Amino acid sequence: MAWSTRQLAELAGTTPKAVRHYHEIGLLDEPERASNGYKRYGVSHLVRLLRIRRLTDLGVALADVPAVKSGDERARQILRDLDAELAADIERRRRMRRDLAAVIDNRAALDMPPDFKTLADDLPETQRSLLIAYSSILTPEAMAALREQLSGPRTDLEAEFAALDEDAPDDVRQRLAEQMAPEVRRQHRDHPDLADLGLASHRERAVAESVAVQALAEFYNRAHLDVLRRVHSILVENDTAESESDDAPQ
Repeated sequence: MAWSTRQLAELAGTTPKAVRHYHEIGLLDEPERASNGYKRYGVSHLVRLLRIRRLTDLGVALADVPAVKSGDERARQILRDLDAELAADIERRRRMRRDLAAVIDNRAALDMPPDFKTLADDLPETQRSLLIAYSSILTPEAMAALREQLSGPRTDLEAEFAALDEDAPDDVRQRLAEQMAPEVRRQHRDHPDLADLGLASHRERAVAESVAVQALAEFYNRAHLDVLRRVHSILVENDTAESESDDAPQ
């Protein structure tokens, strides 16, 4: 008794389309045809098809099926590589489950980068958005330094800067810049991984800078950006003054 393509596919738990594909790539021999032109599959085809299904269910790529079937050293290496990939995938899924558990416990942390979820409730939306953008460019070490930097209690100065109105007067902006400059200096000293974006990023410097600049422009208003520019100017001026002082004859 012989089977049609559809019957063979049903016996093997696959589809006629898959059977035809295995013919096309040479994994399954073409059967003889009956006088009416229809294919006539036998038990040898079923066994071969079930073996193919078994290997693909284990994750073996179709291109590797012939090599694995041979059972030689290359076959064992393919299976070892596959086992390593599965182990990595299991660990990735474990991390996903841990992240999901954190999300279930803290809904606000859904969009936060890993290890930042416990900070989600304490961060304003602007900082959360910046963190998500920065996670695409910063190294794990820099992200860890950023997490440590943000883990402390929010100061009144940070709250005032976050609430800064776009039309804030010049004197307010200058006062904020002068008050923020020493804190930024301290952060650079305590977290050198964040002091230089080129070193803190695993991307090319130009790419990292483009992300940082566009993120700041998107999530901060003009007053925020002006204060940050003033902070930078103050730090540069202080560095220049210190350098000139060090170079002066004693």
